[in-house]
Amino acid sequence: MELKQLEKIAKALGDMNRLKILEDMAGRGGCIQCSQITDKTNLAQPSVSHHIKTLTEAGLIQPSKDGRCYSYTINKALLKEYIKEIASFGGK
Repeated sequence: MELKQLEKIAKALGDMNRLKILEDMAGRGGCIQCSQITDKTNLAQPSVSHHIKTLTEAGLIQPSKDGRCYSYTINKALLKEYIKEIASFGGK
């Protein structure tokens, strides 16, 4: 994994609201709909959209469209790779 991607993921994970979104997603089996995010975080829709965009651009979640609604799924493979890369810093 390139350092630029590590940085992007780290920045995305550096916000309490985004961590809450990921935590809630994990508790729901790794998938959530946008309306559920609004309910969980008590954030306005524009703020939720901003956080979703950041998580999506970092590759941490993947969107899928079902009619007019979007669902988001945690990218478990990327998270595992990120954890592995960060853990390797302790051995270098």
